[in-house]
Amino acid sequence: MRTGEPLPSVEDVLAALATGLWHWDTATGLVTVDAEAARLLGLPAGPVTLTEAQTRARLHPVDWNEITGVVRLAVAEGTLAEVRIRIMDGDGEVLRVVRSRSKPSYDPARNAYELIGTLQEVTEPTPGTAAARSAVTGDWRRSREAFLLDAGRALAEARSTAEVLRVAGGLSMPGFSPDGLVVFGAEGDRLTVIGQHGHHPGAMSRFSEMPLDTAYPAAEVVRTGRAVYLSSPEEYKDRYPATWPLAEHFERRSWAFLPLTAAGRTMGAWLAAFTYPVAFTPDERAVLTTVARMLAQALSRAGAAESERELTEGLQRTMLPSLGPEIPGLRVAARYIPTGGGLQVGGDWYDMIPLPSGRVALVIGDVQGHDVRAAGLMGQLRIALRAYASEGHRPDAVLARASRFLHGITQAAGDDPAADLRFATCLYAEADPPTGRLEIARAGHPHPVIRMADGTVMMRPTAGGPPLGVDPDADYPTTRFTLEPGETLMLCTDGLIETGGHDLESGWRRLRTILEDHPGDPGDLESLADALVQGVHGPSSHHTTGPLADRREDDIALLLLCRPGEGCGCADTVTLRPQVRRSLLSVGQDEPERIAEARQQLRELLHDWVSAEQLDSAVLLVSEMLTNVLVHTDADALLVAEVTGQSAGRRLRVEVFDTGDDLPHKRRPGELASSGRGLMLIELLADAWGVDPRGEGKSIWFELYEPPCPEAGASEGAA
Repeated sequence: MRTGEPLPSVEDVLAALATGLWHWDTATGLVTVDAEAARLLGLPAGPVTLTEAQTRARLHPVDWNEITGVVRLAVAEGTLAEVRIRIMDGDGEVLRVVRSRSKPSYDPARNAYELIGTLQEVTEPTPGTAAARSAVTGDWRRSREAFLLDAGRALAEARSTAEVLRVAGGLSMPGFSPDGLVVFGAEGDRLTVIGQHGHHPGAMSRFSEMPLDTAYPAAEVVRTGRAVYLSSPEEYKDRYPATWPLAEHFERRSWAFLPLTAAGRTMGAWLAAFTYPVAFTPDERAVLTTVARMLAQALSRAGAAESERELTEGLQRTMLPSLGPEIPGLRVAARYIPTGGGLQVGGDWYDMIPLPSGRVALVIGDVQGHDVRAAGLMGQLRIALRAYASEGHRPDAVLARASRFLHGITQAAGDDPAADLRFATCLYAEADPPTGRLEIARAGHPHPVIRMADGTVMMRPTAGGPPLGVDPDADYPTTRFTLEPGETLMLCTDGLIETGGHDLESGWRRLRTILEDHPGDPGDLESLADALVQGVHGPSSHHTTGPLADRREDDIALLLLCRPGEGCGCADTVTLRPQVRRSLLSVGQDEPERIAEARQQLRELLHDWVSAEQLDSAVLLVSEMLTNVLVHTDADALLVAEVTGQSAGRRLRVEVFDTGDDLPHKRRPGELASSGRGLMLIELLADAWGVDPRGEGKSIWFELYEPPCPEAGASEGAA
């Protein structure tokens, strides 16, 4: 073409370059193509108007989805939309690969995108060649998809801000990996540095606390929510001359500043810096934008989780008391372990309350549920219990008032159909430090456990009433017994018993093993508390799972009370094995079911007795003695069982006291008589027995003497 001749038409130029035109309007859902574009799409060469469905059928599904994403990205950034598209035939085979370049626009009035662009065929390089590693090939596309999947998975699994930043710093993008990463946040009108990778410690401090109106790319991104790409130092210097000196000494060649947007709010900016020039093609921008979105979501999740964790842990610390100063004559240890799932706050609690009488009250309880409502009720109930106790009420009165209080506030909430009624289990123990006497009232809570000075462990059955809040008029009887020197009292919530898929029976067996096997070293109480928690919640608990493996885990609250003495293991006592093992139990006239508790308690007291036959005899005699009191008198019975001496030669003495005046007499009942054999059994089975008047009332007692160990007798005979 000679100079001065008119330029050829645009149609002729495009035809000569084998380039087609296409127009897409999302409002009408129509795509118009010229003859060359129709040919590239595998259609007859001629202008034609297609629906979106017809056009989509000619394109690879992955590429169609990529087009929609690139169009939105180009509109947001005000750039060209460039993408490679695989054209498919009717059999699903790739006909050719074309490049589409367009300038999309968005019409808010119609809520629609419109773009006019070009289609031009390109040659797809052979996989594995040098050209195939460029940023526009099929190999790169597949690498990018694999990278985004891995990055998304890693960021989704991050549980804290530090972990999210560590994952982001380790990302290796296909074809162009930044060597400097910075995550900026915004606090008020200031830019902050949340984390960085690839810079010396403190190198980014000059960018922290920078006003958001500063002419700095990250500040502009936070203000506008739009990405900034700087492909060269010259471009950086021209666009941001004021802050270029701050970035110059890092010796980077290209920078990408992307908004961190979550839930429609720009929460910060992400900087990816490169030591080599990067053109930031649409494909590269798409990768960076996708990573920025995933990073923003991960940071948002981690921040919310950390805030919730800090809130719940702070709430629980506030609600749970410290044990305060030491109690003369007693030692106390406590633990609270939240194990019931996401929330680190629940309804379990413990408390220690100094009383006006000089005694001290120990309280442990569990409000139904593991949520914020349970924690709120727990806080209210704990305050109420402290108030009633500080007024000087006895244990039964404290629980009765607390039950009415909880019933009142839950019934008030029950007027709301969406509210659920709650109850609470509780155990209130009032201890007299000088004497070790305990008065215990129980509201549906697990029984206390006694670890004797010689390591024998017994569940101590106590009378009780229904859980707090169930019946506002319920009574809570009091059980009294003495904590002997060297003995330890354990109070716990059901989480300690049932965690790990256990029920009350199997969980109690596991706790008993831990209590009996724990050595009595100095400082034993704290180490015993740790051993109990670790045994049910630590690594060793995985070897002692129960039959109910699908049971939801519950919180754990634990209180240990020790009366220092020989064998308890406290630091200021001498560790000796004591010679006395004792148990007490009262049985009222209206409590015949407690005779079964007495039999079980005696079996636990004699768990290591050599003669099984003597053990059965002792259980039978205790049952007879208690039954006689309930049948032949109007009084209650008090059972005292005591083991003295050392193994293989110990003595068991059992006494049953009552306030009746009539002394029992030995009779010879006939074969058909229904009673009268009690004293005959005692005379036949006991090594010694008797009946002693005791002022008001009497006691009947018997003794059994443990035979030598069979192994010892066999050894002596052989010698």
